[in-house]
Amino acid sequence: MDIFGSLFPTSGYNLGNYLIIILITVWTVFWKGLALWNAALNSQKNWFIALIIINTVGILEIFYLFRFSKKKFTIYCVLEIIKNPKI
Repeated sequence: MDIFGSLFPTSGYNLGNYLIIILITVWTVFWKGLALWNAALNSQKNWFIALIIINTVGILEIFYLFRFSKKKFTIYCVLEIIKNPKI
């Protein structure tokens, strides 16, 4: 009898599903981290709280960075951050 088979069903799951979940997670973590970092640097406490609580798979974070941030981001800013991360 397979105890783990009933606890962790694997039928219907394949590598493609896991790959999509991993890609969405990386996408979300990247944009959320960038938005939270920017909100903290600009002392935007309300935005920081909203960004940390609301999970929108990066949509709210991108909207914040390009519209409501004190320092407006452009696609070139994001590409520069990816090329030369300052840690």
